[in-house]
Amino acid sequence: MELASYSDYALRLVNSEEPARGTDTLTSVDAVRALFGASTQAARRATEADVTRFRSVRGRLRAVFEAAAEGDQQQAVHLLNALLLEFPVSPQISGHGELDAEGRPDWHMHLADHPSNATGGYAAIAAMGLAFHLTEFGADRLGLCEASPCRNAYLDTSTNRSRRYCSDRCATRANVAAYRARKRRESDTSERTGRTAE
Repeated sequence: MELASYSDYALRLVNSEEPARGTDTLTSVDAVRALFGASTQAARRATEADVTRFRSVRGRLRAVFEAAAEGDQQQAVHLLNALLLEFPVSPQISGHGELDAEGRPDWHMHLADHPSNATGGYAAIAAMGLAFHLTEFGADRLGLCEASPCRNAYLDTSTNRSRRYCSDRCATRANVAAYRARKRRESDTSERTGRTAE
């Protein structure tokens, strides 16, 4: 497994809240458990206390994306390093009992967490995944959606570093809004010009 793919943990957590819209889906233990996805063993450790702890980590991860989106790479790295120090992980070789085409164990790397609670485990993997993504692709590949009022976090994996929106839906909505605004301006300009000509 590519270790940068663990950065999806950070995205899922950060995007569980949309501050500009006033929405927050991280309101229960079940919502915390849903963030883990298929990792049901780790999700089982979640308790009511993790809801508040997850929200705290979410704010800190969002601050990493905000710093990167504002072009402050040093601050993004500083904030991420603080998370890495607080929530350490260990690399671990795993095979899950699966065999490759030649019948050998299908070994691959995982990030092993050894926390005392669900938040610690999730935060460790999210921070490490985001760190791998940042070091492999650059801090400028972490962004916040430019479609108002969205501001969801995204990881830019485009070949030309041009991503500005978290989804096709937001990109379409922003493009339609820009088109309509341009048409209104053109209409207003032609009306003023038409009145002047009279």
